[in-house]
Amino acid sequence: MRLSEREAIDLLTSGDPIALGRAADAERRRRFGDTVTFIVDRNINYTNICVNECRFCAFYTKPGAEDGYLLPMEEILEKVGEIAAAGGTQVMIQGGIHPDLPLSYYEEMLRSIRDRYPSIVIHSFTATEILYFAEKEGITIEDTLRRLQDAGLASLPGGGAEILVDRVRKLIAPKKIMTEDWLRVMRTAHKIGMESTATMVIGFGETMAERVEHMEHIRRLQEETGGFRAFITWTFQPGNTALGGEKTSSWDYMRTLAVTRLYMDNVSHIQGSWVTQGERIGQLTLGFGADDLGSIMLEENVVRAAGTRYNMSIKKMIDLIRGAGREPAQRDTQYRVIRRF
Repeated sequence: MRLSEREAIDLLTSGDPIALGRAADAERRRRFGDTVTFIVDRNINYTNICVNECRFCAFYTKPGAEDGYLLPMEEILEKVGEIAAAGGTQVMIQGGIHPDLPLSYYEEMLRSIRDRYPSIVIHSFTATEILYFAEKEGITIEDTLRRLQDAGLASLPGGGAEILVDRVRKLIAPKKIMTEDWLRVMRTAHKIGMESTATMVIGFGETMAERVEHMEHIRRLQEETGGFRAFITWTFQPGNTALGGEKTSSWDYMRTLAVTRLYMDNVSHIQGSWVTQGERIGQLTLGFGADDLGSIMLEENVVRAAGTRYNMSIKKMIDLIRGAGREPAQRDTQYRVIRRF
């Protein structure tokens, strides 16, 4: 029987975390047995220049600042080549909202990557970036996505969602895309056959009801489109940010993760986060509903800018999964197993 919003709020507020973990783990096992997947990819943050000035972000710099950068195209291609040589299958290109770059810049970037490294899947650009590209170009979201798709974009990451409640968004990122626009970009992407993931970031001071409101937005859109491959919960990293505050506890994260497995019954994959939580908590997520541990991540800069630095290798990932009594497997962007260990 499907969880109601009220039931999910009660579980987040007062549910026993161990009982929640067992229930979420049983649902994971029913779907996937003991297989736990990961992907080998690289985040390429092509620019840190951004006009949005999100209060929770430690990575951005304002236009005109001395520490602002825009990677040369050849350096971007070199980074893609390094992940291809390391046996990777995907790149995730994300940057700040740079005010001076036309859509043709991104089309050229995508075509260059596709032409030089045809085996690499380009899983890139958040809904925030897509909307900005469209508005700057003066064209529709659909036309923007189709042009990027024609140039080589395969799918969208779920970043930029944070908490899909405008009360929270106005406090943490008043210049950023609001809830309905984020959903509109994803709906449009799914409509043209471009799948995506969805994310949630907790620890901004949102209420448990607001977390569930976020999950309900995703669950409803998934019923409409079926385009979300996975749901990924992160925790806000307050270091070096204007917003500041304390880190969310690991227990709060684990409880929330378990509820996402039970509530998001129409999204197949639930990803645990070693990037923000570290290896040990990442391993524990495998007992709280997670069937995927995300990426080895040859490079990652945004979380690191907030002072959170964890590293992962293929061997370490395999050992971590086996240590939890699970069977490790490398996957591709579409969550298809391409190698078992």
